[in-house]
Amino acid sequence: MTSNPPRPAFQNKRVAILAELDKTKRQLQNQSMNNPGGSISLSRPNLKEFRDNAEQQHIAAQQKAALQHAHAHSSGFFITQDSSFGNLILPVLPRLEAAES
Repeated sequence: MTSNPPRPAFQNKRVAILAELDKTKRQLQNQSMNNPGGSISLSRPNLKEFRDNAEQQHIAAQQKAALQHAHAHSSGFFITQDSSFGNLILPVLPRLEAAES
């Protein structure tokens, strides 16, 4: 069996498609050289940003729950505060004026 040689019309279409792909590839490379990471970051959200946002929402929900619990079960006054020790809420002590004699 002999293989049929490709038809000239098919070859022309193939060459045109490959040329168009090459042209598009060069345009995308030029865009990325002029604005590195610009088109990528706009088209797809960053996974780290997504995790940070989810973590912040979780902490905010924990702070709210802790604050509500503290206000319901204590006569003190509490505020939400980021703490390096992991405390979600901190008690607030009022300042007392020095008694003048």
